[in-house]
Amino acid sequence: MNKLNNNRLKEFRQLKEEIRGSKEYVIVGIDIAKDKHNAFFGTATGKTLFKGLVFENNREGFEKLVVQAEAIKVQNGLKKVVYGMEPTANYHKPLGEYLIKGGHGVVLVSGFAVKRNRGTLDGRWDKHDMILDFASIVSRLFSKNSFKLRNPL
Repeated sequence: MNKLNNNRLKEFRQLKEEIRGSKEYVIVGIDIAKDKHNAFFGTATGKTLFKGLVFENNREGFEKLVVQAEAIKVQNGLKKVVYGMEPTANYHKPLGEYLIKGGHGVVLVSGFAVKRNRGTLDGRWDKHDMILDFASIVSRLFSKNSFKLRNPL
């Protein structure tokens, strides 16, 4: 493993340990699509903070997401925000790049792992259940099947 990958792995493991069970983080689970994304906001302890933010896959939409996350963080007395998303085709890349350039923590979660995990949470396989998708993304954030998105620049 080269030095860059080793550093990324070390950073991710540190982030994962810091988030697990933390009462300091807003966790934003993002369901990626071609034109519009859906975001669900919660905590590492499972508390739902806000559900159903729909935003465009463009700069204005990304700004809407960050403003909402910051507002939720302040309203709930939390200190940090981390964004988790499952990569879908290349549709996640503009958002990932925007967030990374802005200094935000971004974690990609394996789409296969999210799909497999979705059914284990309550036995259903409904892809369009945003609460279940968020729960699946959050639970996968702490697994070996997720990784920190590197700066694509």
